[in-house]
Amino acid sequence: MPERSRIVTSRQSGPHQDLSRRVARALNHPLRKPLAAHTREAFAAADAWRAGCGDRPLILDAGCGVGLSTRQLAERHPECAVIGIDRSADRLSRDHGPLPDNARLVRADLVDFWRLALAGGWRPVRHYLLYPNPYPKAAHLKMRWQGHPVFPAILALGGRLELRSNWRLYVEEFALAVEQAAGRRAAVEGFDPGGDCLTHFERKYHHSGQPLWRLVVDLAHRPELVPDA
Repeated sequence: MPERSRIVTSRQSGPHQDLSRRVARALNHPLRKPLAAHTREAFAAADAWRAGCGDRPLILDAGCGVGLSTRQLAERHPECAVIGIDRSADRLSRDHGPLPDNARLVRADLVDFWRLALAGGWRPVRHYLLYPNPYPKAAHLKMRWQGHPVFPAILALGGRLELRSNWRLYVEEFALAVEQAAGRRAAVEGFDPGGDCLTHFERKYHHSGQPLWRLVVDLAHRPELVPDA
């Protein structure tokens, strides 16, 4: 029997009319929210672990949930150091077996962690945003990453950025925001993970017959996107 999963529904039928203004505001007014002490501590520990990995390229798994994707990415890329970040202690504490030696899970607020990573000179070669909360109500645009003030910092980290979602409109908005902020066009494409799903959500959506969408964009380091300290 196929799995069942809730399809994203929204009264919003196309890219949000306020998206361009939100992106411009994020570019012109860097986020000044104070950094949480617990994320500062988590970042310091992660940075020390990363330094201990030597010259291994870095992969970030942002919003990693229970860490299944972090484990798989570490197994697929044994030459890399893979860091999964999630704010939920409950999700991160679930037992899915030992982590590979080249992987680490971090409990932290992503908004703060991204800014600390950027200030710390991190330059991931790959950066994953796998099935972020879609916040489908139009009034919640500012809670989607493309409408959030931290968006320029996400792009400024550089590397190969990959977003996946079961809501095409989210990916379309993200592509428009990337083009506006970084001048890079990224195609929105449907994809079939087959039996190689990275996350529990991906497997559930795929097995229930939902179409899946992704965007992949290569981002060179862009100094103009780096928020002022």
